[in-house]
Amino acid sequence: MPVTTSYPGIYIEEVLSTSHSITPAPTSITAFIGYSHPYKTRTFGQAAQLFSFADYERYFGGFFKNAWLTDHLGQAVSQFFLNGGSNAWVVGLQASYRDTSVTPAVGHGVLTPATVNIGGLVFTAREPTDDTLPMTITINNLQKTVVDNDTADIIVVYGTQVDTMRRVLITDIEAKVGNVAQPRSPLVTVAQGATVTYTAADQTPLAYATAPNANWQTFNPADFGPVFAADESLDKVPIFNLMVLAGITDNTVLSEALAYCERKHAFVIMDPPRDAAADDRTPGLSAMGAIWDSGVIPTSTNGAIYFPYLRSTDPIDGSLSESPPSGFVAGVIAREDTNRGVWKAPAGLEALIRGTPGVVERGRMTDMRHGTLNERGVNCIRQFAGVGSVVFGARTLVSENPAFEQFRYANVRRMALFLEQSLLNSLGWVVFESNDFPLWTSIRTTIDAFMLGLFHQGAFQGETPSQAFKVLCDHTTTTQDDVNQGRVNIVVGFAPLKPAEFVIIKIAQLAGQPEG
Repeated sequence: MPVTTSYPGIYIEEVLSTSHSITPAPTSITAFIGYSHPYKTRTFGQAAQLFSFADYERYFGGFFKNAWLTDHLGQAVSQFFLNGGSNAWVVGLQASYRDTSVTPAVGHGVLTPATVNIGGLVFTAREPTDDTLPMTITINNLQKTVVDNDTADIIVVYGTQVDTMRRVLITDIEAKVGNVAQPRSPLVTVAQGATVTYTAADQTPLAYATAPNANWQTFNPADFGPVFAADESLDKVPIFNLMVLAGITDNTVLSEALAYCERKHAFVIMDPPRDAAADDRTPGLSAMGAIWDSGVIPTSTNGAIYFPYLRSTDPIDGSLSESPPSGFVAGVIAREDTNRGVWKAPAGLEALIRGTPGVVERGRMTDMRHGTLNERGVNCIRQFAGVGSVVFGARTLVSENPAFEQFRYANVRRMALFLEQSLLNSLGWVVFESNDFPLWTSIRTTIDAFMLGLFHQGAFQGETPSQAFKVLCDHTTTTQDDVNQGRVNIVVGFAPLKPAEFVIIKIAQLAGQPEG
């Protein structure tokens, strides 16, 4: 309010500042979608924010293994945090089984846990079991202390996991092992019958009474559709930047994911088909180049595909297994964003992948084969002696389309998305302000300051700010008709940094030089 003056002197009047600032948006918050632990997931279909793999274990039960359902989700989340990721949203889906030998496929419900009755003690597995990965329960060292107060040792073995419970009171076994309402053991729960007749050492394997046959399938594209719907759990997440659907190559699902991320200003990291090979020399496998040329992989400016699969250690039984690259790559991107900035292409010798001994054998390639895939827009992971496995490509899904030349590189597209999200989230103060010169000047000043800060961090090409970016908001961008319609138009342009993808060294021999 104006100061009332009465005496000669100096008066102080406080005024509200009209300056504003742009808060940089995050760049590597990653949304993961996939089938989670069938028995330990807290809530299916609900997005949960995680800051470590320990969080994933609490919300989604950690790793699991099953002959008909591969745990790509848990492994991808683990690989993300291992390689430098720090912030994730995860939507766990519940897998159901369908018989694909008939058309249309017939559903048979969700996976149910195995149970076994040992002398009136009904044990229920908390992990999927099958013929290849059984669970055994050993009850021994029975000791009678007082009447109806026997104790015994209970040992549960599942893969490399062993849960040993000593001197358990048989009459109070639920308190030690845990029941369905309050599980304690990570592997089993137990329900005590009215009469317990266990009297001798026993070892009983838990397995499905009837295992699904070869025609059963767990993946269903319809499981993913609701995740991308408006007003669903993930849609209400304030912001995410990357999306991973580890191991998913279904065209319908990936097309939905790309369209969704275009709306959410996010970027999809895609996997190749599991059996894709570097070339066509392996019987029974398809060359990655031929798969790309077949047109089954959807394209968008908001996505990139990485090849091939990587070798890894199975977290359940310790065997050598294979993992899709997307989880690894998401972590590498997060690490590069932190160390260098979103404007730096997340590729090169510094984009080292942790947690893998290397690419699968069918994915090894020559430089020439790499060149053919690179031109198509397939980002290859290469294994170099003395270095390890590195991300060695930085192209988007539309890199071979001349119409999208400006977004050929993943870092350029992600930089544009970063600017969009930063401005979108920080210009809310503009709404309902008077649409005239003072507002336009304030908008330009605010955005100019933000872009100048990025320029000094090396985010743009150009030696001077005028070469690196421009911000327009005046009568040339906002006409009187725009004002009448309640619109203010802002134009922000920037000169992106493009990776030095091809380094050409010219060597000249100097002839006729004097010796010595």
